[in-house]
Amino acid sequence: MSANVAAPGGGRWLLSATLERQCWGFMIGSALFAVGSAPGFVSWAGASAANLSFFVGAWFFTGAALIQFALSGAASTSNPDGSRQFRGEWLSAATQFGGTLLFNVSTAAALHADTITEDRRRVWSPDAAGSVAFLVSGVLAMVVFSHSVGFWAPRLRDWWATQLNLLGCIAFGVSAVGAYVTSAGQTVSDGVASGSTFVGAICFLMSAAMSLPRWTRT
Repeated sequence: MSANVAAPGGGRWLLSATLERQCWGFMIGSALFAVGSAPGFVSWAGASAANLSFFVGAWFFTGAALIQFALSGAASTSNPDGSRQFRGEWLSAATQFGGTLLFNVSTAAALHADTITEDRRRVWSPDAAGSVAFLVSGVLAMVVFSHSVGFWAPRLRDWWATQLNLLGCIAFGVSAVGAYVTSAGQTVSDGVASGSTFVGAICFLMSAAMSLPRWTRT
C-alpha cells in the first residue's frame, strides 16, 4: 500500500504512512532497547539511563506500529457465503500496536517506580501483557505469511524478516518471565531479563532492516 506524499514540509508529508518510516521506527526503537539491555550498560551508565533508553525506544515502537496498523488495510473481508471475517494482517498489526502501548505504560512507570508494589503492578504487569500481545502478533504474522507464500521459503527476504520478528517476540516473552518481581523485591533473573531483551531487540532490528524497501536508481 502506498500513501500520497506531498512536498516536504506539507501536512500530508508529515502524516504519511510509509513502509520506510515504519521500518526506521522499529529499527531506532530496537536499537534503543538493545543499548539499554546491552551487557555492561547498566553498570556503566546506571539503571536510570537504561530505563530512559527503554522509554524512548518504546515510543519509536509505538509510532512504527501505528504506521503498520494504518498500512494493514481493512479490518475484515467478505467470504463467498456473504459472511465477513477478520483479516490476519489487520489482527496482527492491531495486536502489535496494543502491545506497544502497554510497553509505553511499563517503561514510563519504570522511570519512577520505587516500591515492590509499583514494580509488580505498574512495571511488570503491562510489560508482561505487552510481551504476550507481541507474541500473538508474531504468530499471526507467521500464519498470514504461511497462507500467502508458504511455511518454508528461506530464499525470500520477507520470510527471514517474519522468522526474526517471531524470534524477537519469543525473546521478549522470556525477558518478561525473568523480570518478574517476587514478594521479597527480587527479580527472577536479571541476566535472563536483560539478555533476552537484548536478543529480542537485535531480532527486531534485523527484521525491520530486512523489510526496509530497497534503494533504487532512476
